Amino acid sequence: MGKVIKVAIAGQGRSGYGIHVNYLRNDPDFKIVAVADELPERRQQAIDELGCVAFNDYKELLEKAPEFDLFINATPSRFHVEASLAAIKSGRVKYLVTEKPTATTIAEFDEIVNTAKANNVLVYPFQNSRFYPFFQKMLEVINSGVLGKIVYIRTNWSGFGRRWDWQTRQDQMAGNLFNTGPHPVDQCVVLFGEEYPTVNATFAAEHWDFPGDADNMALVRLTGKGPTIDIDISSLQAYPIGNKYNVSGTLGGLIADATKVQWKYFDPEKAPKQEFWKPWSQDRHYCSEELPWVEETWSYNNTNSNATGFSGIVQSLYRDFYKVVTEGKEPEIKLEQVRRQIYIMEEAHKQNPLPKKPLA
Repeated sequence: MGKVIKVAIAGQGRSGYGIHVNYLRNDPDFKIVAVADELPERRQQAIDELGCVAFNDYKELLEKAPEFDLFINATPSRFHVEASLAAIKSGRVKYLVTEKPTATTIAEFDEIVNTAKANNVLVYPFQNSRFYPFFQKMLEVINSGVLGKIVYIRTNWSGFGRRWDWQTRQDQMAGNLFNTGPHPVDQCVVLFGEEYPTVNATFAAEHWDFPGDADNMALVRLTGKGPTIDIDISSLQAYPIGNKYNVSGTLGGLIADATKVQWKYFDPEKAPKQEFWKPWSQDRHYCSEELPWVEETWSYNNTNSNATGFSGIVQSLYRDFYKVVTEGKEPEIKLEQVRRQIYIMEEAHKQNPLPKKPLA
């Protein structure tokens, strides 16, 4: 066993408990020493199950908790920025893992990063979808060059489902783009490349008789020096539109879902040699040829994990984080990539101001 990182977790909800506690309680390189949550039953559960101390909120935790190294910001989204800044400024935190969205604007994100640098705190955004096995395989295939130049990518993170919780409210920094969006947008930042894209987005907010007013359909297009990318995040899609990913290249294409990746490509050296027809078509024919397609398939082996590998991606992120802080490894999740993600989401929201509804 190497260095044990002492952990304090702010928030014991779907993320703080359901993701972070459920993983870290079983990793011997981490020890949860403190949690914070407004609900007394959640505090008692942490005391009983983890043997840690529990506080009413993150402010009390930062003031009174025993010594710890890592502060995990799993508060509700509208508290992410203030809780991260408070942790960094407290003088008690060496490392900050913050849930998505890390921030809602570039200005907020830059303030977190600059304040962390000034206080010698390492910030590691919790972008766990970067580690999905299907996405890692996609990158491997794309980076191999067999598909040629990537021209267009469509990704679809949609289904049909009504919600009646805080994740439908603008005043909670919620909606599909801030909630689900950081997963596909983070992946698409990697796929697009190192440049900032031009963003064109369309929102809809249709919440039936519920008081939701945030987007529950977001269509975001990225254009520029990278491939054109369309990101579809809808709760109004009763019938699926294709695969989770469809990638178009000059030498082939790829489709991917959570547990399967398929791709086909051809070697241009083995393709029929053609001469350009001048000035018109030959004998009124259309261009037609048989290309030497190669087709390959990869399937995810879900041994010791759930069907999509979710538990595995949490483990992969925390193992990467652990190597960053104990071995000086370059982090897989780079702050500049997350900054571009925040930029995309901020631009999309600027283009789609939605009317706000009072909460009765």
